[in-house]
Amino acid sequence: MKFALGVEYDGSRYHGWQRQKTTSQTVQGHVEKALSVLASHSVAVVCAGRTDAGVHAYEQVVHFESDKQREMHQWVLGANTNLPADIRVIWIQPVCDDFHARFSAAARYYRYEILNRWVKSALHRNHVTTIFQPLDEALMQQGADYLIGKHDFTSFRAQGCQAKSPIKQIHSISIQRSNDKITIDIIASAFLHHMVRNIVGTLLPVGRSEVKPEWVNAVLLAKDRKQAGVTALPNGLYFKGVYYPQQFGLKSLSAFSPFIDKIEKQSMNLV
Repeated sequence: MKFALGVEYDGSRYHGWQRQKTTSQTVQGHVEKALSVLASHSVAVVCAGRTDAGVHAYEQVVHFESDKQREMHQWVLGANTNLPADIRVIWIQPVCDDFHARFSAAARYYRYEILNRWVKSALHRNHVTTIFQPLDEALMQQGADYLIGKHDFTSFRAQGCQAKSPIKQIHSISIQRSNDKITIDIIASAFLHHMVRNIVGTLLPVGRSEVKPEWVNAVLLAKDRKQAGVTALPNGLYFKGVYYPQQFGLKSLSAFSPFIDKIEKQSMNLV
């Protein structure tokens, strides 16, 4: 049988999601080890989107295969018994053979959190990026609006990115402030390597009034990574969730709701 499951993790002490030969401190490595104990055989998992070192996830989605017969709650509780406290399986369900955690995904949702004050947080230092200078979130939103739509995002692509095409569709970018915390929520068809962090790094000088919001559009049109801002730190980045076409029967976050019709059509190559 094939199963999909949701994984929540604090990436602070891990070398990213992907299993590596040089270290055992990866999220994938721990998840596979825990599931292998339950399945009584070696388990390999595939994720919806790999995250870098220090990046967190509210709901990473993975799939794996096993012929072991267990109740769904037994998979969840058993996996969590064998996982470190900063990694948790939060749900699991059987899926059809056609389901693929990565290739079936039709949209992904990332959040970036900024603490905008002149001292760092003692409690949340590994979970936000601190920007000491005052930021104008309204100006940042104006700059971000230029990125909404289907574009060539070469300017926001890491040098080692392995994606076949730099053309992606951003459905929404929402920038909100609550006291001294700024959240940047981005929903897109897919993301290039470091794309979110490079977008945030490009919006920061806009928020500091060092450049005009329309500069973001100039960066986008340049199709040149050297024209964009710095790559923002990883500790403020969260993988929030992923949307799969309705045929797979997986519940999606409400944040996807305004875009479901468009996403579904795109998944069927109708737009």
